Amino acid sequence: MDALVEEVLTTYDLGAVPTVSLLCVSENVTYQVEDPATGRRWALRLHRPGYHRLEEITSELLWTQALRRNGVVDTPRVVPTRHGGVVAMTARDPVSSDLRTQPRYAVLFDWVAGSSPEPSDVVGLMQGFAVLGEIAARLHHHARVWRPPSGFTRFEWTWRTTLGADGRWGSWQDGMRAAVGMERGGTPEADPAGVAVLTRAAREIRGRLERFGRGADRFGLVHADMRLANLLVNGQPDELTVIDFDDCGFTWYLYDLAASLSFIEHLPTVGDLVDAWLTSYRRHRPVSADEEAMVATFIMLRRLLLVAWLGSHPEADAVDSVTRYAAASCDLADDYLSGRP
Repeated sequence: MDALVEEVLTTYDLGAVPTVSLLCVSENVTYQVEDPATGRRWALRLHRPGYHRLEEITSELLWTQALRRNGVVDTPRVVPTRHGGVVAMTARDPVSSDLRTQPRYAVLFDWVAGSSPEPSDVVGLMQGFAVLGEIAARLHHHARVWRPPSGFTRFEWTWRTTLGADGRWGSWQDGMRAAVGMERGGTPEADPAGVAVLTRAAREIRGRLERFGRGADRFGLVHADMRLANLLVNGQPDELTVIDFDDCGFTWYLYDLAASLSFIEHLPTVGDLVDAWLTSYRRHRPVSADEEAMVATFIMLRRLLLVAWLGSHPEADAVDSVTRYAAASCDLADDYLSGRP
């Protein structure tokens, strides 16, 4: 990875000897890059191979630039390569010089100062969710009126691409097997009772999504990972930047609400957080009774999707224990099927 990052950085004009440090490993790998001579910093996003096509990455950046240009929200500025492109690409392995079966893509952003609200801060969490709801409404309104340029393409988050046959993050069944395997050691075997309740929940989710439909008033382009970790606040609450549009795509608008609860869906304050999000959202866009009735379904959809993601991304550190997260998911599914909030 060090050699790969060094090769990517040669495509940019970043000073004589930029220094690099790892920030996080998630869907992609993100680094902080700094020019010691000037103190200027950047964020380098190295894309997971095979996750996005070049056209999809370019389309993401077109939307984030339009959001900033139209005054909807602040987004990080993209740093062009030496040749003026917005995406760097390497097709050869920097160690062996062999051609890769899949090219590696990278994007360099101007550094954005700030911090994200902490889930342990109850007051800050409520305030943060009010902000998330307002931002989501602004993004959704922009998506409804914006005319994407020719060639714009992003994937969809539908049943088929989440929990269905073409799930982008694998299957929740494999996630359950991995969770139990981590706990017991040896060959991972999923808990039969847990699998049974999640199977019933998945079947119920699919049926409700099919009945809900994909009308233009409820389905469109969204951030799809709009959580507090992707808000950077610098000073005042209104001085914030929205980051990480890597998963943006076409899905139900209220999926952004479910995504905001990622990894904290089991907290006892979830009902209050949902209310805070919806109250702010409604100041800018209406929410029908049919949509509000689907909130629990979208939350459960996202939760099962994250079980799949944790199973297919063992290197990620999003939760302290994948085993406990999977077990809590079974409890949530039981509540969902019983109609308990």
